[in-house]
Amino acid sequence: MTLPGHLKHFPKTHFLGVAALFIFIVILSVWPSSNSASIVDSSLETSFVIEMTELPESTTEQLMLNWESAKVKSGDSLSVLFSRHNIGASEVLDVVNVAPKEAIRLLPGQELRWVRSDDNKLQHLQIILSPLAHHSFVRNEQGQLSYDLVQRDAEHRPQYASATIENSLFVDGLKAGIPQQVLFEMASIYGWDIDFALDLRQGDSFSLIYDEIYLDGEQIGTGHILATEFNNRGRTIRAVRYTDKNGKSDYYTPEGQSMRKEFLRNPIDFTRISSRFSSARKHPVLNSTIRAHKGTDYAAPTGTPIKAAGDGKVIFAGRQGGYGNTVIVQHGSKYQTLYAHLSKFNRNTKTGRYVKQGQIIGYVGMTGLASGPHLHYEFRVNGVHRDPLKVELPKAQNIAAEYREDFMQRNTSMLSWLTSYNQQTKNISSAN
Repeated sequence: MTLPGHLKHFPKTHFLGVAALFIFIVILSVWPSSNSASIVDSSLETSFVIEMTELPESTTEQLMLNWESAKVKSGDSLSVLFSRHNIGASEVLDVVNVAPKEAIRLLPGQELRWVRSDDNKLQHLQIILSPLAHHSFVRNEQGQLSYDLVQRDAEHRPQYASATIENSLFVDGLKAGIPQQVLFEMASIYGWDIDFALDLRQGDSFSLIYDEIYLDGEQIGTGHILATEFNNRGRTIRAVRYTDKNGKSDYYTPEGQSMRKEFLRNPIDFTRISSRFSSARKHPVLNSTIRAHKGTDYAAPTGTPIKAAGDGKVIFAGRQGGYGNTVIVQHGSKYQTLYAHLSKFNRNTKTGRYVKQGQIIGYVGMTGLASGPHLHYEFRVNGVHRDPLKVELPKAQNIAAEYREDFMQRNTSMLSWLTSYNQQTKNISSAN
């Protein structure tokens, strides 16, 4: 046989390889599909084809783009960051013109990603909020930039955990493998009923079910506590998280009473009381002076965060004699709380501003007349000083009547689940 001119110099061994491959393909095409030794699984092949054909064009395009990225530094604005990366000022204006204010309020450590054209125009910009959400800016064919908030759905997997108190909630919780964030939420849930500086005893125990958050099969964080039980000094306190149809979430007792009172019992987590409320006490700095101690002192390292005990308005934030750096919060017309000897204030704690319960208002220090770093905390009712550890705290709103039936169903289900896990844990412990 005479070969065409352009194939005359093609090696004969290559012809043999091509011929063998052709024969192999013919054999495969007639091989019985039901044969258990079949080399090609047609179902896998079909699945692969479907996945490829259904892959969104936008996803394919994103993979091919040349993305750049940067982390926000302290003091950065959008214009400062763009200038550092040679992105023109006109691009800042384009973004500002279409973005809501909260989208361009940058925080240190936040990541920005972008793609630019050959003429240095932004084609894509992403301001990352979390693995699940980012602000997205895309320029269309007409050169106009559009904005969208892109959010992804994560998978929530309930996780059970329990621990027995030997040292503290924090130490023993971490030892049991419970994430730090979950322990802080636990302290917040029980903050009105348990003083974690005074009330814990060896042998106390707690258990909980909380969410672990997964994205694409990998854990990316932890969610909220769903149900929890704390056994403290012979009493059992339970709480269940409930979200109403308006998206408002809170924790309630099994009877539907709010776990959240109007005030925190303790404005600092994981500390100790160094001095109690007293009508007569020798002053630790002015040794010979006997005077009333109209508050409670919490000894803690300098820099420990101090939380507002309740919602209210800051009526004083500044220096006040022997109190040193002081914050006073007015809660409605009846209540006031005072926080003294602060090392510094939170930057948002200013006279005239409102604070929310649990919001950090300052940090422990020893300014004013103080022998060591601590928080001096006062609680006033109608202008009269009351013992913060003994005063009866008003309760917040209980479960609304319209949600009660739905809450009771969820409450029964969650607590049954928690009880079942607790029993399994006890059985395992007994067996060992």
